[in-house]
Amino acid sequence: MNVKEIKEMVVLMNENNLLELEIEKDGMRIKLKKNTAQAPEAQGAPIFIERERIPAPVLESKAQETASSKIASNRIEVKSPMVGTFYRAPTPEAPPFVQVNQDIEPGQVVCIIEAMKLMNEIKSEVRGKVLEILVDNTEPVEFGQPLFLIETR
Repeated sequence: MNVKEIKEMVVLMNENNLLELEIEKDGMRIKLKKNTAQAPEAQGAPIFIERERIPAPVLESKAQETASSKIASNRIEVKSPMVGTFYRAPTPEAPPFVQVNQDIEPGQVVCIIEAMKLMNEIKSEVRGKVLEILVDNTEPVEFGQPLFLIETR
């Protein structure tokens, strides 16, 4: 779930005078709850958000698990250190910081996340190759959301 979907849920709660709303989607459960100390019809009541990752069922055998861990041991996810908007390039006209299959070095800028009108450069902490870009340009991102899959070297 992204920030836009959560905002839509808050609007839904306010429009229907709901005190609590719980939704499960894509293995994530989110529970929104208004501060019940205030009157139910209070439109500006604070809303508390509880998020919980629902574990996916494990269907691999021990042999598959060992093979998977060997393959994945040199792969890491670059995760968002903040909530904001993801940008692949410094300006709309500029080329992206990185492409799939591109080699990267520690300290190299891989994207920008705009948070509260500040542009924050996200730099690689490892040497490797970009295997996958997991977020579309200008998409809202959440704290801890995977942005890139990197094969380390």
